[in-house]
Amino acid sequence: MTTISLNGLDVAAQEGATLLETASFYGVEIPTLCYNEGLSPYGACRLCLVEIGPPHRSRLVSSCTYPVREGLQVRTHSSKVMQTRKLLIELYLATCPSSKVLQDLASSHAVTRVRFKQKHDDCILCGLCIRMCEEQMQAKAIGFVGRGAERRIGSAFNKKSEECKLCGGCMYICPVCQARCQGPEEKSPICNACLNLSPPCLDSFDDAMCSLTPCAACEIGKVAEE
Repeated sequence: MTTISLNGLDVAAQEGATLLETASFYGVEIPTLCYNEGLSPYGACRLCLVEIGPPHRSRLVSSCTYPVREGLQVRTHSSKVMQTRKLLIELYLATCPSSKVLQDLASSHAVTRVRFKQKHDDCILCGLCIRMCEEQMQAKAIGFVGRGAERRIGSAFNKKSEECKLCGGCMYICPVCQARCQGPEEKSPICNACLNLSPPCLDSFDDAMCSLTPCAACEIGKVAEE
């Protein structure tokens, strides 16, 4: 076993485990769009960024790909982390404002505005569908095509792949396929219909209300009511 500092507490971590797996084991919720337990980690969306190292020499790393290391200091909800996550959510919302998953992320992170021009694309290039097709369906029917701003997901020579099994796995796992509950014609890219403006939280950590999901205060309130 390896000992790391997780949000100021010394915890034991399984050797070879990632920071995301360790944090999840201890009930610390870290958002991610490109991660799935059944697929290899890719580190594309960067939402799972955490801060490691002492405060004066810290850096951000993707928790889904970074392994635990003896004595490592990890902060999952520091001010630096939360500011970066909010910026990333804004960028994703500008790309795919019709995604319910992104709308829910915005609400849970108190993102109330988008400062970037909306594109109304249907892909955030997280690579989940590609890994699903290759690793779970053993098909390799789709992949990344092009580079830079021209990068997209498609098939070889833009032709229907003979390896495609029409299983629908790529659509099932896609984080932006769900349409937003308010419909696609809203003027603002932010819905915020689910935003809790008065959270009954026990404590706050930098920009985060708390690092627990579900909220400890909410769960205690439910038990008291019952």
